[in-house]
Amino acid sequence: MKNLILTVGVSLISLFSLANLSIEGSYQGKNLYVQNPEDEDGFGFCATRVTVNGDVMPGSVNQSAFEINFAVYGLKKGDPVFIVIEHGPGCKPKILNPEVLLPRSTFEVAEITSSTNGLLKWTTTGEQGKLPFIIEQHRWNKWVNAGEVDGIGTPGSNSYEFKITPHSGENKVRVVQIDHSGKKRTSQEITFTDSSIPEIEFSPKKVKTIIKFDANGSAFETKYEIYDAYGNIVKKGVGTEVDCSNLKKGAYYINYDNKNEKFIRG
Repeated sequence: MKNLILTVGVSLISLFSLANLSIEGSYQGKNLYVQNPEDEDGFGFCATRVTVNGDVMPGSVNQSAFEINFAVYGLKKGDPVFIVIEHGPGCKPKILNPEVLLPRSTFEVAEITSSTNGLLKWTTTGEQGKLPFIIEQHRWNKWVNAGEVDGIGTPGSNSYEFKITPHSGENKVRVVQIDHSGKKRTSQEITFTDSSIPEIEFSPKKVKTIIKFDANGSAFETKYEIYDAYGNIVKKGVGTEVDCSNLKKGAYYINYDNKNEKFIRG
């Protein structure tokens, strides 16, 4: 009986002295490589067992480095993976290339359209992991972030939509993804014109307190940005007017509607 209690006690101590190293992501067609140091006693190696999505990895991990071969699990690109590496105390394995589990932007746009009032719709194929789609609108001589939609991340046909706030004249839009490489993957650009949006003006050109936006003699809401003479953004927002009372005297540049202009804070 004493021997049984002792055996159980040693097993529990051994169990609770183990630690886990885990990583998750999506399968991108590449394997993981693990550096496996010696355990703290120097009689073996640190990792004791590896599971992938709950399944024990076949083969021995009793070596200084090993490969987690995802091919044996029948995974498809984009499938989620969760890896747990059990290891002893006083040591820790190192995953050498964790970036291979990060989703890559691989989408292809099968169709992209926009209504005249800015309802953008697009259909994709070939996604291999969940990444947000960034909707960009070209205004003020640059691409501006108009919003985001979460990607579904599966390789089949996926459909999305987003309501853009149009400006006067021709609107140009596209959808973009940025993965861990930092590079943009973009759709083709499409254009539309909302004839209900009039051309907007601002006044006064020499400002004391308030800038007002109007169209055809009536107040009209628009997106705006204000920069100082050094190119620093000092105000941005959406509205029919802007309080400039806290700006220092001097020259400023204002982006609004689809225009770039200059004003003086007097």
